[in-house]
Amino acid sequence: MFVVAGVTGHVGANAANELLNQKQKVRVIVRDARKGEAWAKRGAEVSVGSLDDKAFLTKALTGATGVFLLVPPNFAVPDFRAYQHKLADVMVSAVKDSAVPHVVLLSSIGADLEAGTGPIVALNYLERKLRDTRTKLTAVRAGFFMENVAMNLGVAKAQGIYPNFMDEHVAMPMVATKDIGAQIAKALVEPAAKSTVIDVTGPAYTAGQVAGILSERLNKPVKVVNIPQQGWLDGLLQGGLSKDVAALYVEMYTAFSKGLARPIGDRTVHATTRLEEVIKALT
Repeated sequence: MFVVAGVTGHVGANAANELLNQKQKVRVIVRDARKGEAWAKRGAEVSVGSLDDKAFLTKALTGATGVFLLVPPNFAVPDFRAYQHKLADVMVSAVKDSAVPHVVLLSSIGADLEAGTGPIVALNYLERKLRDTRTKLTAVRAGFFMENVAMNLGVAKAQGIYPNFMDEHVAMPMVATKDIGAQIAKALVEPAAKSTVIDVTGPAYTAGQVAGILSERLNKPVKVVNIPQQGWLDGLLQGGLSKDVAALYVEMYTAFSKGLARPIGDRTVHATTRLEEVIKALT
């Protein structure tokens, strides 16, 4: 039995689908029973509850061969980092109490760093705490999600622009969530002999190339608008993020711009899905 959290999001859904396609026994975790109905129809066991509920999560993990965990973003909380750490602590306690032998964690490129990477710092914390338990940890450190381009689809359609916070001439590796989900399913079914870190990356694109793909898909010109570093905070605030979250993302973008966040895991998986395919599905 494999337990999969986050099935209402891209990565968790792709991981659970892959496992079910392989005829594996799957237990999915959802907050809303209605969102579990489709999974139940496919043969999955459904556990309804919250990841921040230690008693519930411990019960959901008990008896599992392996579990997929992640820290879902909640931008509505007043203190984002405190929220991340509280959720991490609950997960670690549930892993200990349930004695689940293998955890696959959705982590991030840059999670090797203990500071200076904004929201990624919490994943460093969670990786370290899980390693302190007796479970075997597979940390899947993903690169920039291709699906994140969707955050700029509205402004691209309405104004023909693609806001860019990085060096427009530097190509950034991106990865589709379906490829991340496939790697998570593989890690669960074929666990390594010991704890390991897997970096998952994909094709690299400059901001200009992303804008070009959007232009072709939307059938209208889309130009890159570079946001200077001093304007990052205001740009993120205008995008709807709270000041707390925006400041963390400025820290993360700064780390990436300095080349501090990079693949340094035990091995690297190079996914092949192209951005054109993902944008087509998003539009």
